[in-house]
Amino acid sequence: MNLRAIGCNVASAAVELRERLAFNPTKTQTALTELNARFAAEAVVLDTCNRVEIYVSRQDAVAPLHIPLMAEFLAEIHGVPASEIVPHLYEHADAQAAKHLFRVASGLDSGVFGESQIAGQVKDAYEVALKSTATGPLLNALFPSAIRVSKRVRSETGIAHGHVSVSSAAVDFVRQVFNSFTDKTVLVIGAGKMGRLTLKHLAELKPAMILVTNRSAEKAADVAKECGGRVMPWAQMHDALVQADIVLSTTGAPEPIVSRQVFDNKVRRRRAGRQLVIFDMAVPRDFDASIHDGEVSVFNVDDLSRVADGCMAERRRHLPAAESIIDAEVAKFVGDWNTRANGPVIGQLLSEADKLRESLLAPLLAQMNGKLTDNEKADIEKAFRLFQGRLLHGPIAALNQASRDGHSGLREALRRLFGLNG
Repeated sequence: MNLRAIGCNVASAAVELRERLAFNPTKTQTALTELNARFAAEAVVLDTCNRVEIYVSRQDAVAPLHIPLMAEFLAEIHGVPASEIVPHLYEHADAQAAKHLFRVASGLDSGVFGESQIAGQVKDAYEVALKSTATGPLLNALFPSAIRVSKRVRSETGIAHGHVSVSSAAVDFVRQVFNSFTDKTVLVIGAGKMGRLTLKHLAELKPAMILVTNRSAEKAADVAKECGGRVMPWAQMHDALVQADIVLSTTGAPEPIVSRQVFDNKVRRRRAGRQLVIFDMAVPRDFDASIHDGEVSVFNVDDLSRVADGCMAERRRHLPAAESIIDAEVAKFVGDWNTRANGPVIGQLLSEADKLRESLLAPLLAQMNGKLTDNEKADIEKAFRLFQGRLLHGPIAALNQASRDGHSGLREALRRLFGLNG
């Protein structure tokens, strides 16, 4: 298959590194273009708050891409030294890469076990690559399969039961900080998908006011309309921070929008010691982590994932059933793909055998011209064809069985053994 999944996630890399490796739309397009042009690879870039992964596939005969080369590539894209990236990268190959993607899409590899948002993010990442013509036959089969498998896992197991997620973990936390919410003000900064989902949970607490600010006034108005909030101009964000009791930030800005110095000078002194909880859902982060102290609590997505993970016992009970589905689907996908990939090899093998048979049979029949009846010629031709079929039956059957078992090495061996091209 020559498929690789290379990246880092919440388990292998802290948010400080992941935010330095985060892809924006421009970097994603650059990466897809370069992977196609430089390495002749199909590619999909999956970037979420919990992971940065690149899925690449090359023709079977081409050397696969490995961690050192991909670390150099990421270093070039993001300006981060490769030596700082390598220790945090993992690599999955071929069937294991397919299994990894199926697990990711199904929420089994998420910071919050079983969370459902990742399936949509996998689909979005694939659609971006597809629109950019960065995918090819393998990834065009793999990613739709991953989405289908994720739906099957959720419908056939209890892996997604309950409302435990990063978003609900945020609500659980503020319930521990504040006794009531009817006198509280929620400030929403930005309009990311994760932020909107978390806001939906927070709005159920019926706070006194929801303020929404965004660099785009139009987007701010859309979010405010959804939650019954009030728009605050971006220029008045610091004033809004003074009013807020709970802050939800998901801007997608490349650098923090609120530094420690700015917060201390423009916000903290005006709050008169009131408790403030900030949920910084952005990667890269929107708030300087050093703002966190006894009065102000700043939590990022990793923090919320750890809180939510403590509520996962019931979902994890369904893990064996989910893994069983995924293992079966991986075996089917790999077998189907390898069998499909056998087609050109088998076709070429049969074509070359036909040419060889004809090159031997034609002179023989010409030499015996006039000595054989038409029926005798037909019998000889039939015998040659039967011999050819029986000779090739074993290699072809072995090739298809190996493919069903998930092994593709025999395909290349047949190419070399019979002198086939490609």
